[in-house]
Amino acid sequence: MSTAKPPMPHPTEAGNPPPVSSGLDRLDDATGLKNLQQLIQLRWIAVIGQLATIAVVNFGFGIALPLQQMLVVLSGLVLFNIISQLRWRTRRRVSNNELFLALLVDVAMLTAQLFLSGGATNPFTFLYLLQIALGAVLLQAWSVWTMVAITTACLISLTVFGRPLPLPLDPENGLTSPYMQGILVCFVLNAGLLVTFIMRISHNLQERDARLASLRQRAAEEEHIVRMGLLASGAAHELGTPLATLAVILGDWKHMPTFTADPDLQLEISEMQAQVLRCKTIVSGILLSAGEARGESSEKTSICTFLDELAEEWRSTRPVPSFSYKNQVDQDLPMVSDSTLKQMLCNVLDNALEASPTWVGLEAALDADTLTLTVTDRGPGFAPAMLAQLGKPYQSSKGRLGGGLGLFLVVNVARTLGGSVAAHNRPEGGAVVTITLPLTAITLGKDAAHAG
Repeated sequence: MSTAKPPMPHPTEAGNPPPVSSGLDRLDDATGLKNLQQLIQLRWIAVIGQLATIAVVNFGFGIALPLQQMLVVLSGLVLFNIISQLRWRTRRRVSNNELFLALLVDVAMLTAQLFLSGGATNPFTFLYLLQIALGAVLLQAWSVWTMVAITTACLISLTVFGRPLPLPLDPENGLTSPYMQGILVCFVLNAGLLVTFIMRISHNLQERDARLASLRQRAAEEEHIVRMGLLASGAAHELGTPLATLAVILGDWKHMPTFTADPDLQLEISEMQAQVLRCKTIVSGILLSAGEARGESSEKTSICTFLDELAEEWRSTRPVPSFSYKNQVDQDLPMVSDSTLKQMLCNVLDNALEASPTWVGLEAALDADTLTLTVTDRGPGFAPAMLAQLGKPYQSSKGRLGGGLGLFLVVNVARTLGGSVAAHNRPEGGAVVTITLPLTAITLGKDAAHAG
């Protein structure tokens, strides 16, 4: 299939494209929640690691620790993590200040544990670097530098006020030294946690950036649709006057003696009048779509009636030798006859006819809460590059300058209705375009149906 005349977008979407800022807010919400979840998981690992370290040092190395006080601090960390978990379940946006506060609590808990277990001589003081690294990834610049200042102040305080443990500082003994073993464990723990959680957080940020790029692309495409809608609307207004003039002239000619005496001229004038009337109908449809597609000119109908009338009208106005139409909608629901939807479907059918002049197929089916429209042809099919860029502007097999807007607008109209468009080539030859639309976007509610 190739692209043909473009349908007009839904007027609400064309006139007021959704702002990118609202989509960005949703992305920031999701990313902040994911990052908070990473901190919660990291904190549970810290709780388990502290319990294991306290047990090994106190009972394994025989170094007396203030167990009661350290367990109180650990209980405070557990309580804070439970509160953080409950906060995460609210699914509300996580701000920079909240993440900053959470990391400050972690720093405070770490400082308290270090103070109770050797102060600055504790090899696990290097865990401050983990908090700074996480802050550099998660926080704004002022928050990160504040974290650096606070952790530096904490380390200085441990140096001044901390009480060293009765632990021999004998690095000359290599790995047999408990101090060197502690430094090694701290390094491995720092490295492992940094790699694991910074990779996860970076992945969250990359997902946000990818979704943001998609939103920006969508906004650009919808802005393109707005420009196309304004152009089509302006052209339709300009064409209205000459078409009306032609209709009047042809009406006068039909009653002039010179033409009434010649049956052949009468037939030609009638054909010209029919073509002018068709042009006026097309112009009226463009203006309707550019203005109020569901306004006063719209009519209440049903899905089956809408599809049957559309198929019959398309068959009678196009030179198609064979048109296979299958309506498998078993539940006929009320809807509004929408010219935008009609033009979108006619566009795909016209594309199929241009690619396959001898046969075109249309099938409609209802599945749960979704209407599926499938257009099939027996033409050469889509080129792989076109399938990969389906819905992108100026992707056409016709080679015309400015071509390729048909399927671009079809995809965007379907998307504004909450649906989607997919395409693939048939093994036996030809192409299939599938339009999927949610019923909520095209049908009337029960109250509206009864009122109508």
